[in-house]
Amino acid sequence: MGTNQARRPHATLSAMAAVAALAGALLAPPARADDAADCAKGDGKLLVGKVAAKPKFVHGKFLKGVELSHTHISLVSDADGKTYDVAIDNVFANGYKKNAKAVPAPLNAIKPGDRIAACGQPFDGGIHWVHTNCGDTPTTAHPDGWLRHYQADGSLGPNMESNQAYCPLWGGSH
Repeated sequence: MGTNQARRPHATLSAMAAVAALAGALLAPPARADDAADCAKGDGKLLVGKVAAKPKFVHGKFLKGVELSHTHISLVSDADGKTYDVAIDNVFANGYKKNAKAVPAPLNAIKPGDRIAACGQPFDGGIHWVHTNCGDTPTTAHPDGWLRHYQADGSLGPNMESNQAYCPLWGGSH
């Protein structure tokens, strides 16, 4: 077997891997215009992409005896391929347990490769305020944000950041 023949299987596998990666990117359902419009109604900006690493718990300050911890995920944007930090307030997670020292449910189910839509307030290098604003009138500084998984059919799942049990920490609003 000649040198070129010995290299051909490796080259073929590399080409196949490249085609598979491209096909996966092309087959991923795009963000729908309705998703961006829904986000804009709450004065937020939409960031859509794939999760690059498992969620990370970060301790926070205490307010009235409740730790305002966060979960951070790295999201590779569908729009520009850049990686952004998504800062998620744990008290608004639907499965939040007071002062727990771990990523709360349903955020703990997020895994690398998941497609996520984050509606909130962008900052340099990321997005935050991806949670309910406790019924206040939304503004660009305090949008009525949300965080959702894209389902296989391209639709968005439920908001993982809609828990309003801790809104009274801010006098009923945020």
